[in-house]
Amino acid sequence: MLQRILEVEAMETPEEARDYDAMGHSIVNRIFVQDASAHGVADGSAMLDVGTGTALIPIEFCEQHSTCSLVAIDLAAEMLKLAAVNIERAGFAERIKLEQVDGKRLHYAEGTFAAVVSNSIIHHIPTPAVVFAEMHRVCADGGKLFVRDLRRPETEEELLRLVALYADGANAHQRQLFTDSLYAALTLDEVRAMVGELGYAENSVVDTSDRHWTWRAKKPAGTRGV
Repeated sequence: MLQRILEVEAMETPEEARDYDAMGHSIVNRIFVQDASAHGVADGSAMLDVGTGTALIPIEFCEQHSTCSLVAIDLAAEMLKLAAVNIERAGFAERIKLEQVDGKRLHYAEGTFAAVVSNSIIHHIPTPAVVFAEMHRVCADGGKLFVRDLRRPETEEELLRLVALYADGANAHQRQLFTDSLYAALTLDEVRAMVGELGYAENSVVDTSDRHWTWRAKKPAGTRGV
């Protein structure tokens, strides 16, 4: 098994933000929102997107659900600058609220959100268990949690195969971003151990593609934040 190699937590440069925004996320984002919606995350009135990047996921939620509204947070100011442009262009400025917030230290009260979602931010975090705990804390009793991210390959050969397959046609910087993300990703067992500490079942975390895991959960009533 490959050892985890941390990458930069926040994409702070304009180049990183632009290259990330330009990568081909549309199909993956559409599937994420469809799967999250099937889990019921769009049923509540208050939704939080942790690690929104350039807000492509909140925009996709708004496109698929006419009454959906979200608070979308990210640590990187450059990502949020592009997010604001994307949201304005899509016409969803009244439905998506952007905030610069560290996912490890959410300032929201316990149980604020009916649903918490996150796509591809966990691998950026040096201490991902803290982010899982924070998402659990701010989710309301009975609320939905839906988190998806890359899964670290077992071998370098498999990692290189994934880069060749999914970053074909990308520029050198985009290919390096994807490579670094795969090295920084968690394994299925690592994720299961972390959410297990919060009281969630092991089978709430499953493989959902050749490179992704997904955590689908409902916060039990009466559960306190940790």
